[in-house]
Amino acid sequence: MSHDQRTPIEVNLTAAIVAIVEDEPMILVADDATGRMAALPSGPFDPVAHRTFEIGLREWVREQTGAPLGYVEQLYTFGDRGRNAQAGDRDPHVVSVGYLALTRVASESDERAPYRGWYAFLPWEDWRVRKPPIIEEKILPALETWAARDPDRPNAYGLSRTERVRMLFSDDKNFSDENALDRYQLLYEAGLVEEARRDGRASPLIDEAGPLGEPMRHDHRRILATAIGRLRAKMKYRPVIFELMPPAFTLTALQRTAEAISGRTLHKQNFRRFVETAAVVEPTGEFTHHTGGRPAALFRFRREVLQERPAAGLRVGVRG
Repeated sequence: MSHDQRTPIEVNLTAAIVAIVEDEPMILVADDATGRMAALPSGPFDPVAHRTFEIGLREWVREQTGAPLGYVEQLYTFGDRGRNAQAGDRDPHVVSVGYLALTRVASESDERAPYRGWYAFLPWEDWRVRKPPIIEEKILPALETWAARDPDRPNAYGLSRTERVRMLFSDDKNFSDENALDRYQLLYEAGLVEEARRDGRASPLIDEAGPLGEPMRHDHRRILATAIGRLRAKMKYRPVIFELMPPAFTLTALQRTAEAISGRTLHKQNFRRFVETAAVVEPTGEFTHHTGGRPAALFRFRREVLQERPAAGLRVGVRG
């Protein structure tokens, strides 16, 4: 292929912009050109106007949505051929630099672009009330059938299909909230999500299993899963959760935010004991009467903790 025949490349910046609204983790979404499925906000990188990728990201997010971004972290560069190009395409192939970004909103209607709950796209990740029924009813039967066809086939890390299914979906006691991307990747590899069908990699089992969460444009659900896993891990050793909190908050609100992100119910006494001993918050001296019960003390993030120790996250145990 001559140089003139090569598919041109464009660089986009794609962001999973996270906020907490009424104790639910939300992401900023935009409809794709067809209006049939959600997409993460994306904008082009302009090497003339933007000195860095992050500057470009912050500028177009502010212009398009008005969302004031706090914490921003680059996730990964997504450029696999299947993400939007098909054989014979001459349109530019889009390479997307994925980002995790955190912001604060008071309600879903505060911003120009809509927010959606992230568990609508990855419903198997929400264990706050109980183990998601979709796992036992749809996911495990399909995955076990898929794995049984070649149970010992190893992946790049030497784990067999059977081992991966057990580790990621069957073993409730050792379920790791940080493995959100691995779980989505396994479902894609098994051909059980709509993105696999769109890429020509669907398994016949996909119709038996039925819809497994809402699909997203291109590989945006993979980017979202990457962002969820990164935020869950980061929250345990860096105080990023406070980028999602208002300046003053109750300890109950802080716990509910941690639960919303992790998808797990936390032990109340253990959570409060950890917060107190870690000294990541301090009382404001004020109280709120909007809790439905007796007045609750308000706290704020104690920023001095960033200079006092390198790991200042919320590594707390789930409820037994």
